[in-house]
Amino acid sequence: MSNRNAIIAVAAVALVSVLVLARRGSGNDESSFRFVAVERGDLEQVVSATGSLDAVTTVQVGTQVSGIINDIYVDFNDDVVQGQVIARLDRTLLEIAVSEARTNLTRSQAQFDFVNRNFQRTKSLFEQQLVSEAEFNQAEYDMRTAEAAYESSRISLERAERNLGYATVYAPISGKVVERNVDPGQTVAASMSTPQLFLIANDLSEMQILASVDESDIGFIEEDQEVRFTVQAYPDDTFTGSVGQVRLQSKIQENVVNYTVVVNVRNDDGKLLPGMTATVEFLVQTATDVLKVPNAALRFRPPESMMAGLIGRQQAAFEQRRAEREAARGTGEQPDVAGGEGGRPGGGGAGRFGGQRRGAGGFSADDVATLYYLDDEGRLAVMRARKGITDGQYTEILGRNIEEGMQVIAAVTTGGSNASSTANPFQPQQGGGGRGPGGRF
Repeated sequence: MSNRNAIIAVAAVALVSVLVLARRGSGNDESSFRFVAVERGDLEQVVSATGSLDAVTTVQVGTQVSGIINDIYVDFNDDVVQGQVIARLDRTLLEIAVSEARTNLTRSQAQFDFVNRNFQRTKSLFEQQLVSEAEFNQAEYDMRTAEAAYESSRISLERAERNLGYATVYAPISGKVVERNVDPGQTVAASMSTPQLFLIANDLSEMQILASVDESDIGFIEEDQEVRFTVQAYPDDTFTGSVGQVRLQSKIQENVVNYTVVVNVRNDDGKLLPGMTATVEFLVQTATDVLKVPNAALRFRPPESMMAGLIGRQQAAFEQRRAEREAARGTGEQPDVAGGEGGRPGGGGAGRFGGQRRGAGGFSADDVATLYYLDDEGRLAVMRARKGITDGQYTEILGRNIEEGMQVIAAVTTGGSNASSTANPFQPQQGGGGRGPGGRF
């Protein structure tokens, strides 16, 4: 019996210990917060895109005749002027074609002269009624046919001479040779399409970027808008340009609609080369010397256990202010209702933007930010602010109670079972402030 009583006693002690631990776990836990500071600085809202650099004007130089390349007078990166001879094809067959066409023209001319004299003679006899009308018509037909043959031979000779001229390739514009696609001795065939021999860029001191912009961002782009970009060849250099054109033609890539934006770029130092990939930023809006806060603070939402106490205090503060207003109506005095929850004006949600779908300034509910902080007693408090522009990491905030250096909550780093918010590893951490990590709510 004694062993049984001992076992019962040990079990009772263990049960009491479990109940004590469970009771302790059900209470409010200490929660640690990660704070970020409200900073003052500059912000830029940009639209990012990628594109490729190219010359403003490029001309593909080809040949309209087939043949063997005899001579090439320019190479890659050579400067050329308009009208300069840059290549020659073998002229042998083309010169033979000219000689043959000239011979055919001589024969056709002789034939035409003979038939024409016969026609004039027949015409004279017909006027004297010495030949029949049928003979006159036949003589006229022969003359017209010979005349047409002569004209056809003349055109053939002109075509052959023109083809002979095409054997010499001239630069159509002044610029720089970007591509050379043939070598001496190579045969080019122009029977189906014109072969490209060279690619000449007009002036590389002026270039353009063809940037692909998503349809969700194209509304922010307009002509003459400032642009900055970088290229992989010079990662430490930032180049500038301006929007020259927003093309209306859309392209679908991976089920995403994109539009081509032409960016005009100066390249006076010649560092930028055709074909380089450019990472482009279109400057949409700027803000100078404004209050800004990391976006993690705008995304933070407290766990339900924290919000329960905050809502209770807000309701109590609201009831107190309502009672003060009712009492003031009886005495004719103005109650002091500027203060919000936690000793900060507007902290209880009845501040500047609280309860409004669209404020007096014309901004929507999407423009209102909710920031959480710890009041002077270490309790969770909330304040409203108006959001301005954002650069993706920081957002401009406007509010009468926001000051530089103010510490707001960005995340719950550790806490009880109800603490669901976690720290963002990509957001820089800043500690300190009015209430450090570990304050009670």
